[in-house]
Amino acid sequence: MAEYTRFINDEQWKLLKPLLPKPKTNPKGGQPAIDNRQVLEGILWVLRTGGPWKDLPQRYPPYQTCHRRFQQWVKQGVFRRIAQELVEDLSERGKIDIREAFIDGSFAPAKKGVLLSARQNAAKAPRSWQLQTLLVFLSPLMWKALRPMR
Repeated sequence: MAEYTRFINDEQWKLLKPLLPKPKTNPKGGQPAIDNRQVLEGILWVLRTGGPWKDLPQRYPPYQTCHRRFQQWVKQGVFRRIAQELVEDLSERGKIDIREAFIDGSFAPAKKGVLLSARQNAAKAPRSWQLQTLLVFLSPLMWKALRPMR
């Protein structure tokens, strides 16, 4: 596999590696399991870009593998621990300030019968839920809320 963009550095990986379950190998043989770090980097690419899973560049593991592990890790609470660990690491290194946190759950309903000229084109369409979720964790206002969860 070609070299891929790294979203996490080696020091962060040392913190995250113990949090991730070891990939299961098939007792009947077959392909060896793909490394968790490569899969995590693929997941972070999707969350960072907001692109669909199927558009994951070939330099990352197959999108099916990344999506399946993402779903497993979210269900098992692993991804939440990853986000908490990254936030704490950034805070300790002085890269973020987590003294204040605010989560806005409000919304503004759209009026019925929107004008055709007011419809969004694809470039202005809302971002994927994965990116919106990650942006919440990257928000400086969320870091304080994550700290007490540890």
